[in-house]
Amino acid sequence: MSNTWKIYILAIISFLVGTSEYIISGILDNIAHTLGITIAAAGQLITIFSLVYAIFTPILMALTASIDRRKLMIYSLGLFVLGNILAFALPGYGWFIAARVIMALGAGMVVVTALTIAAKIAPEGKQGSAIATVVMGFTASLIIGVPLGRMTAEALGWKSVFGGIALLGLIAMIIIFLTLPHTEGDKPVPLLQQLSLLRKRKVAMGLSVTFFWLGGYAIAYTYLSPYLLNISGISGNLLSGVLLIFGIASLVGSKFGGYSTDRWGVPFTLVSGMTLHIITLILLSLVTHSYIGVLIILILWSFAAWSTGPTQQYHLATLEPELSGVLLGINQSMMQLAMAAGAGVGGIFVENVSLASITWIGALGVAIAVVVFLLTSHSDTKLKAPNVKEVSQ
Repeated sequence: MSNTWKIYILAIISFLVGTSEYIISGILDNIAHTLGITIAAAGQLITIFSLVYAIFTPILMALTASIDRRKLMIYSLGLFVLGNILAFALPGYGWFIAARVIMALGAGMVVVTALTIAAKIAPEGKQGSAIATVVMGFTASLIIGVPLGRMTAEALGWKSVFGGIALLGLIAMIIIFLTLPHTEGDKPVPLLQQLSLLRKRKVAMGLSVTFFWLGGYAIAYTYLSPYLLNISGISGNLLSGVLLIFGIASLVGSKFGGYSTDRWGVPFTLVSGMTLHIITLILLSLVTHSYIGVLIILILWSFAAWSTGPTQQYHLATLEPELSGVLLGINQSMMQLAMAAGAGVGGIFVENVSLASITWIGALGVAIAVVVFLLTSHSDTKLKAPNVKEVSQ
């Protein structure tokens, strides 16, 4: 098997992990109904997953840095599969929380290890493209995984989603054992050395853009299914199709973000993308009970939101080029913290204000990201736009 195919296998595994994280937002109403909890309480399942992923992944990767990467991938996938089996088999909200914690511990190590292996087995000069392929697998879970999970949940019950993921995870472990080469671990970068980057103003501001951009997105996205059903007036039998179209728009937006950065630069792409992001969230709150109108706004929202992704990754990689890998790893944790914070803040407003308020609060979060970026770029107005096609692929 060629290394190209091995990288695609890693991307598929990344897709599987992403689906296990994001699927909650697609079946939030089903989970709340079955477990007898509120929508806000169900939303905290995303918060828990993201927090565990963000906090423990750097620690676990530092502790396991010297372990053979193939072996670590199998162990990590085993932990991830165990979490999904528990989610499928055990009853009640408390056990489901425990399963999500185990799932997240494994998921974080799976994604980072997949990125490491992809970079090591890629041909010389193609490491960036290999990493982007694995990242695209994770992003694709939004496109296919969430609507597919919604359809599966409607047909077989939402717990079957996690049973299916566990089965596919077991198959992935076998494929990895048979196809991936032994890959040596790296000399670990001490955690304190990694965290020392946060003391640099430009790094802290750059990561803040990630936090507020994705946090604002997560506030609305976490509760998207109940919002569309109860506020926008989308019928339940159309929801899976709407989520699929939403996901496809995110892929197109991601591709366009890389192209735009290459053509017009980081500042234009980030500011214009996040500005459109803000506008669409506000419009979503104003347009209701119009299937076409809501669908158009959702497409523009997803397109705008994910046009920021590759651009922001490239932007961060240029801040500290000699430590770009470490910084992008920290950014992965920051993205998970943003998802956790967004789900948590959204839950507070759903519980204490209204479900309809989440689009306005989400828009505020993205607006803060724009302000932070403008303040950052003011001190560095010479951001250039070298080729970022590999980042966006």
